[in-house]
Amino acid sequence: MYGFGQGIQQDYTQAAYWYRKAAEQGNADAQFNLGLLYYKGQGVPQDYELAATWIRKASDQGCVNAQFNLGTFFMRGQGVLQDFSQAALWFRKAAERGDADSEYTLGVLYLIGHGVPQDSTQSAIWTRKAAEQGYAKAQYNLGLQYLNGDGIPQSYSEAYFWLDLAAATFKGPEGHENDASYNRDFAASKLSPDELSKTQWRAKKWFDEHPSQP
Repeated sequence: MYGFGQGIQQDYTQAAYWYRKAAEQGNADAQFNLGLLYYKGQGVPQDYELAATWIRKASDQGCVNAQFNLGTFFMRGQGVLQDFSQAALWFRKAAERGDADSEYTLGVLYLIGHGVPQDSTQSAIWTRKAAEQGYAKAQYNLGLQYLNGDGIPQSYSEAYFWLDLAAATFKGPEGHENDASYNRDFAASKLSPDELSKTQWRAKKWFDEHPSQP
């Protein structure tokens, strides 16, 4: 409660004190939260190594948020030696529990071959899992993979569908060649009027069923 200021004045020092007590008794959520405080330097001196130490303890107990963060530490070399194989290992653990951030990131690692063998098919599998949860960056990447036939059979209707979903919230890097709506419109130009109408209806149905993604 101290960390979130719920019902009491926000006090990161007190939050760190109580998280530490619980963390030392093996509470995974407290270990994760204490690790975040060390990472951000809130209530304690900023210390990436201690952040990684506590977050690893939580990860070892199966805390999904901790596993994703530990994977990120290994990917960036923060608090630990940079190690893409370890990063992929922890992203996979969280991805197998349905964490969309981890599914997306594991998909990227397979796409570029960092920490895992380059495998566009595996990339598409993991990217789709995140995309189906409404993760816009994954929808964008999956749309491009369908557009280019990268790891999955080329399909302009599938490319349009996923890029249309992504375009609602994610525009992609600057430059028309990487823009979600630009690539969606390119895919549309390859579809017959009937194919385009059916795909647009499918996208509308998605938005109706997933109001949190406009």
